[in-house]
Amino acid sequence: MPQKQTASPFKRVRLGLMVLALASLCSLGAVTHADQFDDQINALKAQNNSTQGLLNGLESQAGSYQDTINGLQSQIDALQSQIAANQAQQAALQQQITDAQNKIDQQKKLMGEVIKAMYVDGQMSTIEELATSKNLSDYVDQEENRTAVQNKIDDLIRQIAALQAQLQKQKAELDELVANEQQQNAQLASTESQQQGLLNLNEAQQSDFNNQISANSGKIAELRREQIAANARFSGGSSPGSGPTCGGGYPAKWCEVPQDSVIDSWGMYNRECVSYTAFRVAESGRYMPYWGGVGNANQWPGDAQSAGIPVDSNPRAGDVAISTRGAFGHAMYVESVNGNSTINISQYNVNLDGRYSTNTISPAGLYFLHF
Repeated sequence: MPQKQTASPFKRVRLGLMVLALASLCSLGAVTHADQFDDQINALKAQNNSTQGLLNGLESQAGSYQDTINGLQSQIDALQSQIAANQAQQAALQQQITDAQNKIDQQKKLMGEVIKAMYVDGQMSTIEELATSKNLSDYVDQEENRTAVQNKIDDLIRQIAALQAQLQKQKAELDELVANEQQQNAQLASTESQQQGLLNLNEAQQSDFNNQISANSGKIAELRREQIAANARFSGGSSPGSGPTCGGGYPAKWCEVPQDSVIDSWGMYNRECVSYTAFRVAESGRYMPYWGGVGNANQWPGDAQSAGIPVDSNPRAGDVAISTRGAFGHAMYVESVNGNSTINISQYNVNLDGRYSTNTISPAGLYFLHF
């Protein structure tokens, strides 16, 4: 077993695929029950079921990724809206700072003009002003007036400068806030991108799984078509209605349950051609070897010869007739031989539906096992 460690969902999925592939190879390479055709179909179905389980897990993970992406996108949208509002506030503060600077410049200009009017344009010295004044009181009043005007302008300039400094501090704080928000937004966007990458990889793996399931389903359908085509000459006779109607004395414990759901007394799946013929041989009191795991119906002639059971092309009542056509062949029970050299047979699963049927056919091309 691997050491315990925290693994990503995709590592777990890849591990599941490796286990699944190994299990599939083992199941296809192992000795199977006597109807290997259905063994192969069941192996493909089992692989599809396992793959579907992994696919369901990926779909659940994809939903989780999508929920995370949606949550991140909501955070990004909210943060982006907040950034936009703060940037608008930045612009407003910058405009106020600019307006304040303009006012400072205007007041400085005004102060300059006042001072110029008082001291420069008049070109009058202090002695001259004092001499031209009617009295000392007039001179003092003029001087105080100039000083008051100058002080008022100075105060206004200081107030505007203080406001400008406050606005610049607020803008600096806001600049830092916006920078932090933009950094947070970038981190959220990076996380969202990572989640989207995981989702894309997840969806790609889902596509691979779906393709694998589709390919296996295609193989199953092709195997069924192949064997049905090979059995076509045996399927034109009597057949009961739909459903698990039994016939030929085949026991209810094997017939009235789903096909391939149980193993019979000879190691073969229920409601299969080989299971039915094995039952008929044993029911007649003859020895039926335990042939579970020795191969398909088309391998029965060789298996019988190995067991000392005669095999030839001459049919007799009670024989098992074997067709070797198709990938897996077909087994039938010979009920009787007619005068015109045709034979009456009974069988199961000729159309791969697990049902009982009878027919009258030519023995040409068949092997007959004399148990």
